[in-house]
Amino acid sequence: MNFEIIGKIQEIETIAVGGRIRDIMRLRKQFGYGRWRKLKGVANVRLANGRIRRAEVHWYEAHGIGKKKMKIKRFLS
Repeated sequence: MNFEIIGKIQEIETIAVGGRIRDIMRLRKQFGYGRWRKLKGVANVRLANGRIRRAEVHWYEAHGIGKKKMKIKRFLS
């Protein structure tokens, strides 16, 4: 699903860190070693068809590497 984050991500929470992440080996192989965290938050997103929706988004993040593998988990309201 192609989308673009509009504005800031709010209500950010950490879901898992390091070895608690299921895909940690894939992340390290693909992007390198770092203190990987899986996070979730709420943001307005612009979908490929131009529609703007509020959604819960999940992503992985490591210091010095940045946000990777961002995806929409569910739409809100």
